[in-house]
Amino acid sequence: MTAPRLIAPLAAHQIDTARLGEYLAHHVEGFDATLRVRQFQGGQSNPTYLLESDTRKAVLRKKPPGILLPSAHQIDREFRIQKALAGSGVPVAAMLHYCAEESVIGTAFYVMDYLEGRVFTDVLMGELLPAERKAVQAALFEAIGRLHAVDYEALGLGDFGRPSKYVERQLTRWRAQYEAAKTEGLPAMDRLMDWLGRNIPAADENAIAHGDFRLGNMMVHPRAPVITAVLDWELATLGHPLADLAYCCSPFHLPAGSGPAMTGYGGVDLAAHGLASEDEVLDLYCRVTGRGEIKDWRFFLAFSLFRSAAIVEGVYARALAGNAADERGIAMHEMTKITSECGWRIVCDGN
Repeated sequence: MTAPRLIAPLAAHQIDTARLGEYLAHHVEGFDATLRVRQFQGGQSNPTYLLESDTRKAVLRKKPPGILLPSAHQIDREFRIQKALAGSGVPVAAMLHYCAEESVIGTAFYVMDYLEGRVFTDVLMGELLPAERKAVQAALFEAIGRLHAVDYEALGLGDFGRPSKYVERQLTRWRAQYEAAKTEGLPAMDRLMDWLGRNIPAADENAIAHGDFRLGNMMVHPRAPVITAVLDWELATLGHPLADLAYCCSPFHLPAGSGPAMTGYGGVDLAAHGLASEDEVLDLYCRVTGRGEIKDWRFFLAFSLFRSAAIVEGVYARALAGNAADERGIAMHEMTKITSECGWRIVCDGN
């Protein structure tokens, strides 16, 4: 477990506290000239800050500085999806304010309610008792099931993404972003991208897809094994729910202690740790969503690992350029290798 780590804002992510405090005093109740700002460490994309005044706390997320990859860091979409999901049964933080005016702190940003809680960056959750681990893991898959079961049209999100060919478009997008960011040739990644392009499932589905649904993006109650908020909605869109689910199941296919952003269950006795198997969590997901079966699972697992590899290579590229949101971004290239190799192994093991 990590309590969210707070530091003075990184040099590349400094903001004008006085200007921000003046702005918030007119738009968010409880803030004034006593504003204090610290930066959270742990996210790799949109810089996130704790805002404190003498009377309240809140969290601010903004775009990073510098030249950004196409279609990335759409803060307005993060704000919109979380605001729409309030009261839906999907746990989200309360949205307080969105600011599109870049003159305030240099980029668009939004402010949301601050929640006390725990974030588990290691899927083994070593600090917990087995029964607590089991409860948190079950809450994770119940939450993703509830998200995929949401009637997004009824929430006014019918235009939040395109209604078809999500996987095909994602393959095109992340391949292009990987090619733009890559620092060396990786044979496993090349083979994986080629196989995925030739094996896209014919059946299509649509739901709200979070895009980064994993334990490390869950806020867990300070004392109870309950998820109080799903965090980091930057990649959310309308898309194939099994792509989202496969990403959430990535730990079942990754080695333990495999990197700063992703960890796995490789070599771990899950039952001894109180954790369910992949088959068991898939059964839970099907019960929550009312789904009868899960088709093309090998494809979606391989796809999720390809996409993860492309994303972390982008983080590594930003770290080399000096504008990643987390100082650990420089270690991400190893994760590109590990995830692409795991993805290709899933493809090969299925032949």
